[in-house]
Amino acid sequence: METTYLNTPAGILKIEGDARGIVAISFVETAAQNTKVLSANTQLAVVELEEYFSKKREAFSFNLQPSGTDFQKRVWNALVTIPYGKTVTYQHMANTLGDPKVIRAAASANGKNPIAIVIPCHRVIGSDGSLIGYAGGLHRKKWLLAHESPVTQGSLFEQ
Repeated sequence: METTYLNTPAGILKIEGDARGIVAISFVETAAQNTKVLSANTQLAVVELEEYFSKKREAFSFNLQPSGTDFQKRVWNALVTIPYGKTVTYQHMANTLGDPKVIRAAASANGKNPIAIVIPCHRVIGSDGSLIGYAGGLHRKKWLLAHESPVTQGSLFEQ
């Protein structure tokens, strides 16, 4: 398994994968030793994530290989259909899965998403519009949503 670290405006990302696919992308507090030689797939993940943070990319093309239950994978597959710059509620996710009663299970699967940003669990919010739950921290969820927002808010006053 290859491991590499990427410094981003939202924090350090740990990227784990191999030639078959990326198995995990997570925020970490400190970087460790990178794998010396990275597969083309892992190199592509780094390039595309850099482009995402530079606002040059909204979708990803590298292979993913997340581990999880069949239900978790259904939730994660639903997450990747949420468009860049948009949000949905946890209730919407449950409805998308075909059963409004699975809201807690869908929220739990959302929270166990091993591939941050690319499987965009940060785009799921509470029914009242609140930012609830994000493994990388709510400050990062807020940052990612602002980064993807089509609306830019300027300041009326000089900083």
